[in-house]
Amino acid sequence: MALVRFQIPLDICYGSLSLYISILHNVFLLYHIDIFVSVYKIDKASFWIGETVFFLWNSINDPLFGWLSDSRYLQQHKLQSSSPNHGVQILLNRLNALKWNGPLFALSFLGFWISWIYPSIQFVVCLCLYDGFLTVIDLHHNALLADLAVSAELRAKLNSKCSIFSALGSISVFLSYSVWNKASLTSFRWFCTGLAIFSLIGFIVSCRKLQDAICNRKKNEDYNETEVNRLQHADEFTEVDISERRALKKYVIELFSHTNFLWFSLMNIVQVFHCHFNSNFFPLFLESLLGNAISPTVSSMIIGTSFVAPHINNLYFLSLCKKFGLYRVIRFLFLVKLLISLLMIFAGPNHIWLICLFIASNRVFTEGTCKLLNLVVSDLVDEDYVLHKRTQAVSALMFGMTALVSKPGQTIAPILGTWLLASQTGHDIFQSSGDGPVNMDLAGMSSQEVANHRLGCFHMLVYVPLACAVLQLVTWSRFSLRGRRLLWIKSVRAGSQYSTV
Repeated sequence: MALVRFQIPLDICYGSLSLYISILHNVFLLYHIDIFVSVYKIDKASFWIGETVFFLWNSINDPLFGWLSDSRYLQQHKLQSSSPNHGVQILLNRLNALKWNGPLFALSFLGFWISWIYPSIQFVVCLCLYDGFLTVIDLHHNALLADLAVSAELRAKLNSKCSIFSALGSISVFLSYSVWNKASLTSFRWFCTGLAIFSLIGFIVSCRKLQDAICNRKKNEDYNETEVNRLQHADEFTEVDISERRALKKYVIELFSHTNFLWFSLMNIVQVFHCHFNSNFFPLFLESLLGNAISPTVSSMIIGTSFVAPHINNLYFLSLCKKFGLYRVIRFLFLVKLLISLLMIFAGPNHIWLICLFIASNRVFTEGTCKLLNLVVSDLVDEDYVLHKRTQAVSALMFGMTALVSKPGQTIAPILGTWLLASQTGHDIFQSSGDGPVNMDLAGMSSQEVANHRLGCFHMLVYVPLACAVLQLVTWSRFSLRGRRLLWIKSVRAGSQYSTV
């Protein structure tokens, strides 16, 4: 089905939302810990208490906001006559949530860079506010991917626009280096303010344009006036006879009987673990394995490439998805991860430029896989819709539940990583003194200690992705939402559900 024609194409508007998220979130990831530890001088106890509170909030807010968004669709009876207009209203509701929460997300981003209360309190409040608004935005943005289109081609087109705009958003990482100065934050604060204003305005404009496009599409379908007027009211269902508690219990039972959801969740836990392992120990690998062998410029280029390249590569991966299918492309990426890990093991830790290439490519391929998984969750939304004969796909709730189930991977990454670091190198970060980040001073070690330390870090670098690749290939092989089954699922949903794109 052709895209809606209006001043700005619908896929451009949808993809641009990724720009407004990424220009802020990349800066947040790089500097929010540093500014609290190095500038605001938060104490260690307050830091870990704040991280614990944040972990608990981060664990529950995905399913919580997904439930608040989509629970009513689980409680309501099927319409006496199926109306495509109901799907339009769902889209408008999601865009309305983005239009309000996007600007609030931009404002919450500013709360990190100015000291306005005790660091211990500011740390918790800022983290929870920021992550709360980010979660709402991510849920509704991802849910739109499943609700705007049903076909794999159109979803891939929307996803590719997100990759392009996310790559553009990574420019904020490079620009931030020129204004970041712990001794004087004035320039950095003005820089962050400019980013927030740009993001705030962008959310409002893009969401309004998307709402106009959907409303124009609704009018072009020549719906009768009575039906259009009825659309303005929230509920179109004939009656509600399922309580909220019963609806939740029923949904959880259905979800955990959804075999493909379970296999995907197991694979995704490993994927989330590997992504966060790479992020947590990326600086360690650069410092310990490469050290003075490369210049700071090369190090910054490796870091910058790791942020931008996954989005660029995703465009190529999406073109492969159109030709070979999503399942095969993801399996291919797991095989590549396995192969390059084996090659690195045979090569050993003494090839500096090969290690540079491996560190960059490992993160690029891992992050690139993550960019494709939203398409898989969208397919799970379709399967859930068909299997349980829903009146409306619960897209935000499905994305929220997949995020909830994958949270253990995020927590396991630093715990397992620090244990591996201690066992492989003999260095326990919790035995270090001081309240700041651990400074691994290789200059204070003997040559044998340095060699043992490098070898331990090398083992961490190569064996973790090797183990992840094996586990993911095993679990992914059990995922059956592909081929003929996927085509059947999509044909059923496309035949019974209105598609806006």
